Amino acid sequence: MGASQVVQFLKRLERDERGATAVEYGLILALIFLALVGAVEAFGQETIEMWNNISSEVQAARD
Repeated sequence: MGASQVVQFLKRLERDERGATAVEYGLILALIFLALVGAVEAFGQETIEMWNNISSEVQAARD
């Protein structure tokens, strides 16, 4: 791809308004992803605490 082809592509991209919609969808997906990461992290912490509690209970029962 030559330099002139890149320039023409960038000019077409600048006039294309579908890109704005794509950016909006990208932002929505990013927010959903961040919410999922937060939920998974919270779930992971709860699970770790649960297994640590079980481990402590088993150790106490063995002693």
